Amino acid sequence: MPLPHLLHLTRDQSLRLEHLAERCDLPVNELLNRLVGEGIANLESELMVEGAGLRKAERSIDQLLRESGLGI
Repeated sequence: MPLPHLLHLTRDQSLRLEHLAERCDLPVNELLNRLVGEGIANLESELMVEGAGLRKAERSIDQLLRESGLGI
C-alpha cells in the first residue's frame, strides 16, 4: 500500500524543520526521513517492551525526537 504524501506542516513545524536542517547541514527531505525513521524505531522499541501499551505509545513524536537527540 503506497504511503500518502505529507501534505501540510504548520508554519512552526516548517520553520523548526528548516532550522534543524541548517544546523545538521542536511537537505530538509533527508532530515525529515531521518526524523520519521527514528520516531518509528523508537515507537517500535517501546511497544516491544514487555508491558508497554498504548499509554506509552501515546507520547508525542516531538517528545520521542527530543529523547533521541534529534529534536530541539
